[in-house]
Amino acid sequence: MNNILKKRTSVLVRAAIVLISVILQVLTMFLLVRLLQEYASWAYLLIEIASIAVVFVLVDNSSSFNSFWIVIILALPVFGYCLYFMWGRKHTNSAFYKKYKKISEKGRDYKQQDPAILAELSEMHPNKAQVGRYLVHEGFALYKHTSVRYFEVGEKKFDALFEDLEKAEKFIFLEYFIVSNGEIWNRLKEVLARKAAQKVEIRLLLDDFGCLFMDGDEIRHELSKLGIRVSIFAPIVKDVSRLTFNYRNHQKIAIIDGNIGYTGGVNLADEYANMINRFGHWKDTAIRLEGDGVWGLTEIFMEMWELSKEKEQLDYNKYRPTISVDAPGYVQPVADGPANNPDNPIEEMYTHLINKARDYIYFTTPYLVLDNRMIDDLCRAARSGVDVRIITPRHYDKWYVYMVNISNYGRLMENGIKIYEYVPGFIHAKNVISDDECGVCGTINMDYRSFYLHYECGVLMTEVPAVMEMKEDFLETMRRSERVSLDAWKQRPIWQKCVQGVLRVFSPLL
Repeated sequence: MNNILKKRTSVLVRAAIVLISVILQVLTMFLLVRLLQEYASWAYLLIEIASIAVVFVLVDNSSSFNSFWIVIILALPVFGYCLYFMWGRKHTNSAFYKKYKKISEKGRDYKQQDPAILAELSEMHPNKAQVGRYLVHEGFALYKHTSVRYFEVGEKKFDALFEDLEKAEKFIFLEYFIVSNGEIWNRLKEVLARKAAQKVEIRLLLDDFGCLFMDGDEIRHELSKLGIRVSIFAPIVKDVSRLTFNYRNHQKIAIIDGNIGYTGGVNLADEYANMINRFGHWKDTAIRLEGDGVWGLTEIFMEMWELSKEKEQLDYNKYRPTISVDAPGYVQPVADGPANNPDNPIEEMYTHLINKARDYIYFTTPYLVLDNRMIDDLCRAARSGVDVRIITPRHYDKWYVYMVNISNYGRLMENGIKIYEYVPGFIHAKNVISDDECGVCGTINMDYRSFYLHYECGVLMTEVPAVMEMKEDFLETMRRSERVSLDAWKQRPIWQKCVQGVLRVFSPLL
């Protein structure tokens, strides 16, 4: 009982520190602005001029994310500028940003593209190959000789993952956003303890905010005694003045011996395997790669590990795949992070897929908080005859995001896009399927957080049989969903429209 109380107290203290720090920052900025108005009007004027200059810079590079800051700065010239200075800038001169760029450049050296594979894809699919060529340009290699297995629910992913973990001989890399106490976590610790005793190298990378309700230091202490390396990404109480806790590692990757790799939306918590009921049936998806393409996921993990650790540098070549698999199609693991803003490879990949779709493009996402440009692309595709369908949750985990989801429905439906809400529960899957040719499965939500604030990953698959499995799963999920009516959407209560209008302004921060 004392240990449980101690853990709960630790969680509350950590959360309270962050909350109080943010509140104090806002109050300090507000008081500073008032003092400048009353006692240093010249300084207040200079900051107003700086605010105008920032607006011109943002307008010159206008995305919806930048538009949010334009509204804030224009509405609150000095206070808004202070907020932007603290939380909205790219911080290109920061040590963290420079380290990210250095590690990314190192990673490029290990992802050299075989030109024959790219040429083969270009000949087979000259239309969709543009997406692959773009990602190669951004440093993400295209691979063949990789089998892909698709899991339509989290419980199937865990069954396969634990079976693969038991067979590990050399190393295990695990990277997850959320970890919660429960059957999944306890079972994982048991497996890792056995493998560590067999001298298997094990590295576990966890996001500090994602495991807020666990004690990261306790996890590190417990597992390190077994010989397991643990790193906690971006501790939330560190450098809170820059709100770096807002830039989370949302990736989910598991690597076994460099030959098997997993990614998708499934975290290390019981609700992802429907062992507990939080919001009805938890619908999530994942994929398992085996063969050459696993190297792309392994390299992404190692970049994030080096970014998390202050001084450690890995010899990437030690962890390359040792097998190739005779399997059709092409895979292209991709990752992204806030240091790339405002040019984000993952968002551009989605945009390319939308614009290159000929017959259909389907999406599943828990959060539909879209940039204006992506809304335009989706609407243009639908008006040109492409069958665009999107499945979102009926049972939400965050009511304020659900409100923004609903507010985005109208314009999409008016342009012919079909919106469905998953009735049995919460859909956490992040999939894209297009034209029976391409699919994406990963950690990427269709929202500002995934495109601008989080470190994300996924795999673009072309002519892989699993793409058709993803399509069949989408159609089955759609049959268990309810299509949203445009007439009903227009008749929603006035109070709901007002709340949604306000929340949409702040959607880049939700």
